[in-house]
Amino acid sequence: MLTVGVDGSALGNPGPAGWAWYIDDSNWAAGGWENSTNNRGELSAILEFLEATKDTTHDVSILADSQYAINSITKWMPGWKRKGWKKSDGKPVNNQDLMIRLDELMTTAKAAGRTITFEWVRGHSGHPLNEAADSRANAAAKAFQSGTTVAAGPGFNLDNTEPDTVESITMPESSAKPRDTVTVHTQLDKDLADTIVKRAQQRGATPHEELARLIQAGMDSAYTTNE
Repeated sequence: MLTVGVDGSALGNPGPAGWAWYIDDSNWAAGGWENSTNNRGELSAILEFLEATKDTTHDVSILADSQYAINSITKWMPGWKRKGWKKSDGKPVNNQDLMIRLDELMTTAKAAGRTITFEWVRGHSGHPLNEAADSRANAAAKAFQSGTTVAAGPGFNLDNTEPDTVESITMPESSAKPRDTVTVHTQLDKDLADTIVKRAQQRGATPHEELARLIQAGMDSAYTTNE
């Protein structure tokens, strides 16, 4: 199960806008438009993540601070679809193009046996995944506002299509580590790597930080025992 934070941002609403999804520092993406709305940003963050993971086998928990986005997908969408993507008053559903594509992606995921769940989190309350997605969506909106380059992110890199392969995790230097550091590359079993990523998400840390913590804990235990 992957846990991802998603968010949208609009400066002026409508105005320069952005979207972002975030799993960890190695798995996130952002984008936006010169003029759009916050709701389109929120929906697009979910859509872009589902697009990025549509060919994987990952089950996903999507954390969003937009009840509109969550309710649109989990409550209102079936009725809209039956009515030809129209509301009860006969008018077209807002953001109809996004809703239709989201329905297609959710249907494809379900047919593939994947579980996609949604959880509401309060925005700007310190949740690490929400804050990370929010800051990147806002940065994208500001980039469109100023005409500068948008930080698009590395995209999705947790490919689970070959479970028997191994995954490489790199530990970059960090201000939280001791002053004298080196960069370490290590090969891990895929299941073990996925477990480390999951535990890191639960702790609000990056996989690199979690791996460094595990190495330190193992060294402390092994070397203390052997002394």
